[in-house]
Amino acid sequence: MELGRLPFFDTLADAKTILLAGAGGGFDIYSGIPLYFALRAAGKTVHLANLSFSTIYATKGRRIGEALVEVTADTVSQLRYFPEFHLAQYLQSALGESIPIYCFDRVGARPITAAYRNLVAHLGGVDAVVLVDGGTDSLMRGDEVGLGTPQEDMVSICAVDALTEIATKLLVCIGFGADRYHGICHAQFLEAVAALVREGAFLGAWSLLPEMPEAKRLREAGEWVRLAMFNQPSIVTNSVLSAVEGRFGNYHETYRTEGSELFINPLMSLYWAFELGAVARRNLYLDAVRETESYTDLTLVIEAFRERIAGQTKEWQDLPM
Repeated sequence: MELGRLPFFDTLADAKTILLAGAGGGFDIYSGIPLYFALRAAGKTVHLANLSFSTIYATKGRRIGEALVEVTADTVSQLRYFPEFHLAQYLQSALGESIPIYCFDRVGARPITAAYRNLVAHLGGVDAVVLVDGGTDSLMRGDEVGLGTPQEDMVSICAVDALTEIATKLLVCIGFGADRYHGICHAQFLEAVAALVREGAFLGAWSLLPEMPEAKRLREAGEWVRLAMFNQPSIVTNSVLSAVEGRFGNYHETYRTEGSELFINPLMSLYWAFELGAVARRNLYLDAVRETESYTDLTLVIEAFRERIAGQTKEWQDLPM
């Protein structure tokens, strides 16, 4: 490992076909757009997927087995909230290609695991899976003061971890600080990173800079979807873009955050990369998640775990700076 090279990209050097998937649902796949363009530029075949918050079965998208729908720029839909569809439209406009976004339904871990296996088979196999989290709550193992919105992240981590036939499985986070909005203690995120460093599972951190073409693609896609879904802008995507452009402090890119106090800062533009298996092994309740069928099951399992450890969770820690 050399100072002048990024371990994340070195880990993917031999992978020819990569599945890049949004872990936490909604706009998480947008956090992977710079990675998508960087990996394509490196000669990789990259497929896109996302755990969707949209009612995907209310669309004309092609069904691919259980809990999985293929969405393209031509998919017929009346949905007002459909970030995956608007991303497909942006990519067709930007690249002149019809690029599908594979949407996982918002259900439990068992059907999502089956859907991931179906997708890998549908794609003819992949060499690597990269999950992308817009935010940092995917690293919370369960005993922190707050878990953010763990359901979708844990289902995705659980499903990809179960793909034992795929050797390279990574998790990438971006948007340090954005999850404060959902009660995440970022000192405890850094504690999790330190634990993964000790395991040799941290693959480095690096910044998006405004001059990078990949960062410009993120801005284009962000503007595209903001115009298409002007009543439902992404807090994380807009916070990351604000940080990339050098905004600082209580700066509001979108009306959705008005009335709250933000701390936009350069750390929000950092990608943090990890070996997914090590993240899964740290989690204290993932085994209970594995057999969940529905989103309700998933929520109840997490709530039951938190009730069992009531009084044993960590206290809030301010960053000493």
